[in-house]
Amino acid sequence: MRLIRRFALILAAALLPTAAFAGAQQYEPLAASVQAALHAAIADRAAPESQFPSVHEKVDWLTEMSGRLARRMPDREARLDFLKTVYYEAKRAGLDPQMVLGLIQVESGFKKYAVSSAGARGYMQVMPFWVRLIGNPDSNLFHMRTNLRFGCTILRHYLDIENGDLYRALGRYNGSLGKPEYPNMVRGAWEKQWAWRK
Repeated sequence: MRLIRRFALILAAALLPTAAFAGAQQYEPLAASVQAALHAAIADRAAPESQFPSVHEKVDWLTEMSGRLARRMPDREARLDFLKTVYYEAKRAGLDPQMVLGLIQVESGFKKYAVSSAGARGYMQVMPFWVRLIGNPDSNLFHMRTNLRFGCTILRHYLDIENGDLYRALGRYNGSLGKPEYPNMVRGAWEKQWAWRK
């Protein structure tokens, strides 16, 4: 009986959303034109066909990143789908895919159902208020592609606000603008774990 109760507790803990390190984006009123542009960026539902410079580079990048991610995402098909989507959404937003992988590592540890204490959700720890601002009622922040698209679009928005200053954009993304810990953690993960040289 004790063994069954213990197993039930372990199973219940495994099914709960995973807490994440992430902070939280802060709600800031958006101009109607900015809101419309961000909504349009989120609403485009083109199939994620990554545009690598060459087939050779695509194979090299996916092979390298897949090997690095294998411990965190054991399922090969899911891992490759995730990496192709990260690459597509990052490039679509004008971001470095390896930097996005570093951000995801810090934000959620690559846990799809991660939830922060502030309520941020999914791989990129997107705050639910973004669904009301630029999404639609059907936007599910635990859906991989939706989460990655929102996260990359939001980070691009913050980069634009900060005139390309990644340090400040990351601070905004995490809700810790002006504090060095979070931007330094993302940069560290990016450079130590995900940097890739052809």
